[in-house]
Amino acid sequence: MKIEAITLRELQLPLKHFFETSFGRTTSRRVLLVTVHCEGVEGWAECVAGEGPFFSYEWIDTAWATIRDFLAPALVGKHLGQATEAATLMSKVRGHNMAKAALENALWDAEAQQKQLPLWKLLGGTQKEITCGVSIGIQDSHDQLIKKIETELAAGYQRIKIKVKPGWDLEVLAKIRRQWPGILLSCDANSAYRPHDLEHLRKFDDFNLLMIEQPLWDDDIFQHSKLQPELKTSICLDESIRHKRDAEEAIELGACRIINIKVGRVGGFTEAIALHDLCQRHDIPVWCGGMLETGVGRAHNVALSTLPNFRLPGDVSASQRYWTEDIVEPEIEVSAHGTIPIKDVPGTGYELRKDLIARLTVQSEQC
Repeated sequence: MKIEAITLRELQLPLKHFFETSFGRTTSRRVLLVTVHCEGVEGWAECVAGEGPFFSYEWIDTAWATIRDFLAPALVGKHLGQATEAATLMSKVRGHNMAKAALENALWDAEAQQKQLPLWKLLGGTQKEITCGVSIGIQDSHDQLIKKIETELAAGYQRIKIKVKPGWDLEVLAKIRRQWPGILLSCDANSAYRPHDLEHLRKFDDFNLLMIEQPLWDDDIFQHSKLQPELKTSICLDESIRHKRDAEEAIELGACRIINIKVGRVGGFTEAIALHDLCQRHDIPVWCGGMLETGVGRAHNVALSTLPNFRLPGDVSASQRYWTEDIVEPEIEVSAHGTIPIKDVPGTGYELRKDLIARLTVQSEQC
């Protein structure tokens, strides 16, 4: 598989509804799509870096420059036996996992097409149907949040996750539990708390949560290992798990009982699979987190979620939750009982709407 060229495209898409976390509100997305051109086959992927350096130090402009100036030159002209070899070729660049993931995942897409295999089978997936949950951001009012939860439960989603922060946590969770005592419920703090909040965090145990995600610093494992024994609620680590070695440390220290795998955060499918396998050996359940992806990135999340240790509903929800019009067809849909059936066709199973992509593109560049 010879890599002949790489194309970068920036699209701009407004969200149907704002999405707010403890570090800010998003109303539209700058989307970076990557295409690798390999001997007549195009592999596509999405860089999940955000509009600014908030979830991660990476953002769309650093990803674009890093791909153009360093990562693409390491790949273009090379012959690869398998997409996983790209990780080694890009390893001289430290960090920048989201930029690396976009390139590697596009190559996995190209390899699946060349081999006429479904991407999920190439990754080692086994599940023919994946379970889906939703992530609901901080809203303007409690009533607005309750109405959104009603909508998502009516749509069949199997797990509700809400974003929390100081001042938007215990009262909200209490209202949800009064209305729905039995639903699978979790919360995501996006690093909004500190160790001195221990007594406050202990009160989360009252709500029978599946997990509290990343309560402390985004780069921390040690302090989470001190917090987890103090809580009945399971801690799930997200931002602080950048690769398999972080997960090994977290498991050894007892810093969490669940791990969120975001393929962009860990640098691509190769590392995501290694992380999945490690957690499976230690009986740590994993689930697939979302980053407000279009159908391109969402299709890759669907494929990854077929691996056997993805035992908890992920944030792999339907296109229509976010976009008036998605850039793949058919749009990604969730069944009435909260699942996505897996397609046994070559590639991702979704076709690109290249005409729509062209209309939405605000800049492009070929490397």
